[in-house]
Amino acid sequence: MTNQNPVVAVVEAVGGAVEAAKICKRSRPAIDKWVAQGHLPRTEYTGETHYAEVLAEASGGKFTAKEIREQCRPGSRAA
Repeated sequence: MTNQNPVVAVVEAVGGAVEAAKICKRSRPAIDKWVAQGHLPRTEYTGETHYAEVLAEASGGKFTAKEIREQCRPGSRAA
């Protein structure tokens, strides 16, 4: 992933925010919140959700779940 917001890169790779919302079974505003904050929700790192896996699969191999989880974790982006 580049220096851009890593969540943006993943969302774009799956076809945009509307498609990401469908894939993750979340609302469009929820995806917009991830993008605005620059990270996936806390639940992704406590094992409650598995958004990285479904996003990785939908990205067509552009990203792995491990890459998404590492790059899109809270605090992974410079302010």
